[in-house]
Amino acid sequence: MLKLKLIAIFQSVMIVVLIFIVAVLLLREQSPAKADENIIPASLTARTENAPTTEPNPEETIPTETIPDKRIYDVSGEKIFLQDGAYGQIWLPVLADVPADSHDKENFVTRNGRAYYLENNHVTSLVGIDVSSHQEEIDWNMVKNSGVDFVMLRCGFRGYGSGSLTVDKYFDRNMQGALDAGLDVGVYFYSQALTAQEAIEEAEMTLSLIGDSPVTYPVVFDWEIVTTDKARTDGISVDALTECTRAFCDTIRNAGFTPMVYQNKRTSLLKLDLPMLTDYDFWLAEYNDEATYYYDYQIWQYTDSGIVPGIKGEVDINISFKDYSQEGATS
Repeated sequence: MLKLKLIAIFQSVMIVVLIFIVAVLLLREQSPAKADENIIPASLTARTENAPTTEPNPEETIPTETIPDKRIYDVSGEKIFLQDGAYGQIWLPVLADVPADSHDKENFVTRNGRAYYLENNHVTSLVGIDVSSHQEEIDWNMVKNSGVDFVMLRCGFRGYGSGSLTVDKYFDRNMQGALDAGLDVGVYFYSQALTAQEAIEEAEMTLSLIGDSPVTYPVVFDWEIVTTDKARTDGISVDALTECTRAFCDTIRNAGFTPMVYQNKRTSLLKLDLPMLTDYDFWLAEYNDEATYYYDYQIWQYTDSGIVPGIKGEVDINISFKDYSQEGATS
């Protein structure tokens, strides 16, 4: 009887020993993957090495698939650089579906303080100015004789505080004087629209003021950020401003005129959905010896401190790369 009990105990011990041996063997087979906690699988290493650091290198291009945006970005590595007061140099990805600057920088020349564009050693650009009531009385014959080809006239504006619409008090006399002197004329409205409906209201006022005048240059939406005071447009969204721009321009086009968008480089890049505005010509404001705006433009306002005979004080001077009087700004 004792002998049978000893045999049973021995068998139980052997079973436990066998189970222990099998467990050890299984652990040894799995141990290489866990032997060193610093070893990272190759696939995870690849993802980790490509992950952005907390301080991104500005020379690296962010992959387009990481940008949660509906726009189409250029993946060639081209960047648009800007200067920021807090961050210093910053950059934006290039929009592949917005036409790039088509002008050859080597073709620009300056003569007597004015910019010209040459093609095959011949001047193909036109000289223009833009004026408002700020210039007061103008001797338009002197302006014409100084070599100016066209003028962009402000017809009115919306108050940045009140939001009320006001006619430029010199618009009618500037229109008549410029036409009598033989200048081609375009028109712009200084906007502070917040909605598409307000932009349409501005466009309709512009068309009413133009009336039957022979406007041969574009009719322009000039929306600007107010930096010197609190304005009703502070904080306007990109989509809202873009919709205002489209509403104004489409209303102008439907009336038979050539619509145009006036904007400076920084506001254009940061506040406009440019792929939504490629149907309209662009008037660039950038006060430089050379334009650095990446995208295309048809008129360039290159200085706000020009001197033109017939005008008291300083005035904006522009260069147009298209002769709108020949192409027809009205249908």
